[in-house]
Amino acid sequence: MQTIEIKGTVRTEVGKKSTKALRASGNVPCVIYGGENVIHFTAPEAEFRKIIYTPNVYIINVNIDGTVYPTILQDTQFHPVKEQMLHADFLQIKEDKPVVIEVPVKLEGFAEGVRAGGKLQLEKRKLRIKALPANLPDSLDINIDNLGLGKTIQIGHLSFDNIELLNAKNAVVVAVRLTRAARAAQQASE
Repeated sequence: MQTIEIKGTVRTEVGKKSTKALRASGNVPCVIYGGENVIHFTAPEAEFRKIIYTPNVYIINVNIDGTVYPTILQDTQFHPVKEQMLHADFLQIKEDKPVVIEVPVKLEGFAEGVRAGGKLQLEKRKLRIKALPANLPDSLDINIDNLGLGKTIQIGHLSFDNIELLNAKNAVVVAVRLTRAARAAQQASE
């Protein structure tokens, strides 16, 4: 999995008044959970653009005053009207403890059903997985070459090494739907 670094500084005051002042100066109040202690820190809002506005998932090395913590982004809060980030929660990861995270799905190949006139629909763009940090993939690659017209791939049909899929087993990941043209061609051939 790709890594990225964010630089921050420790927060000494955690009240409402100091938080408002931080946000006004262009910083985001953040918290790191999962370690020995809960760490409150701030980071510039510009640092989060490369993490938030991308489909990729990263292991984030948070550098707080020289100390680096390997984390994943757990949750973010935004202003309801403005596009301003209000808060970020990070989960500190350890090599021997599994992590639950959503990873993007990447389709490989050209489906038979699409060649026959069907329409490919990706129902789940991200899947929730549980794995050790060393086994976390950048994306979940699914081969769709043998996916026929009107057929689907469900989560129960997928398996990956050292990764546990946490979504419902009967949830559809990708499907090839019948179009009107394909349905008419199918009826004409019958």
